[in-house]
Amino acid sequence: MTKLDLNKLPHHIAIIMDGNGRWAKSKMLPRSIGHKNGVRSVQLISESCATLKINYLTLYTLSLENFARPKSEVDSLMSLLSSTIKSEISKMKDNNIKFNIFGFRNKLSNKINDELDFAISETKNNTGLNLNLALAYSSRHEITNMVKLIANQLLENKLNIDDINEKKVEEYLLTYNVPDPDLLIRTGGDNRLSNFLLWQSAYTEFYFSDKYWPDFNETDLHKALYDYQNRDRRFGKLKVN
Repeated sequence: MTKLDLNKLPHHIAIIMDGNGRWAKSKMLPRSIGHKNGVRSVQLISESCATLKINYLTLYTLSLENFARPKSEVDSLMSLLSSTIKSEISKMKDNNIKFNIFGFRNKLSNKINDELDFAISETKNNTGLNLNLALAYSSRHEITNMVKLIANQLLENKLNIDDINEKKVEEYLLTYNVPDPDLLIRTGGDNRLSNFLLWQSAYTEFYFSDKYWPDFNETDLHKALYDYQNRDRRFGKLKVN
């Protein structure tokens, strides 16, 4: 923490929270216990980012592919999500955290969606950290959906072909009101994106940690931030001395 330049922190951090199940397996515990301990890391890292005055934190919470897991595990994840939302609203208010969701919410139950909408409404006036959960999310599905939406606009003569540029494309993505991540952290030892923010991560800095998500703590976050601050970000251009 003492080595960090607080004036050069990333504007937006995205995290692939991987390793809950393997953490539990390594301790001969049920996978559900791994997910519960993963929630503790979410709380810790979110509050740490709020303290550091990070503007945006996006957490890859549940992918569309995760719905192919055994129904018992998916049901357990939904139950954990429901209880966590209810318990965290007051803490988000105390920490001035604004809560939001992006994903294909039609995959979620009406009960979960109502609870999510309530949390969004209760924190909408907060002005600190913007905490986004990527829930029922798939980047390829997001991009495919964007193509369909733009194609429909063209067919209805509401959009001209020459109007389509990168800015226009971004208007049809689920993250249209969220800046691209500056830093993407993945825990769990795998070095891949796993269908997360493929468009948005074009110039994102990646940081991979071998730690399972339940073991990822504030010190690990500071190490990732220190590593980020020592990168040379040129965005495809030559560095100007």
